[in-house]
Amino acid sequence: MLDIIIVEDNKEIGTLLCDFLRKENYVVSIADTGEKALALYEKYGAKLIVLDIMLPGMDGFAVCSKIRETSNTHILIASAKVEKNDKLKGLNLGADDYIEKPYDIDILIAKIKGIFKRKYGQEEIVEGNLCLNTVQQSLFVDGQKKDITEKEFELLKLLIENKNVTMKKEYLFNTVWGSDSDSELQTLTVHIKWLREKIEEEPKKPKHIITEWGVGYRFE
Repeated sequence: MLDIIIVEDNKEIGTLLCDFLRKENYVVSIADTGEKALALYEKYGAKLIVLDIMLPGMDGFAVCSKIRETSNTHILIASAKVEKNDKLKGLNLGADDYIEKPYDIDILIAKIKGIFKRKYGQEEIVEGNLCLNTVQQSLFVDGQKKDITEKEFELLKLLIENKNVTMKKEYLFNTVWGSDSDSELQTLTVHIKWLREKIEEEPKKPKHIITEWGVGYRFE
């Protein structure tokens, strides 16, 4: 499951917000149309959706309404439509919050952090002998702290949160490094190798991070 889906047709705004959120260790994907947002949500799910209203094709109101048919995931509307009627429409369709554009990105990030703290409140992810501290961005194996880079942490967190699901290499790479990254897909393979060396008893015979040849990786 994703932490956040950003639904924003302005590439500059969407990329900026995505970069800021990834620095805060959230797993984020961007959609620039309502249709793409629904496809992302139906495929991966999300804990929070930051939703613009004025989108090409299906608008944000329609996206909000569609998601509310089956899910209570948190929806935060961020829109330049600032009239009272627009705000009421969004909230009546099931949005949890409404913030006006242009917004201060620091305020929006603080609001998102508050949502996660209140709704999810999980500082530690424990899986067997592994413990990820999402606040300190640290890894413990059998109680021993291991050195871990930002990208390794994001990758391991993403795999653990989707336990027993084989995740495509391309999706893992785009989620952790970004679709506009100058890095190559081989970077993912190298980071998987490094993670195995840190968490597996026998890195060459992994029991946690499993390779699905020709597809990707899954955490068991």
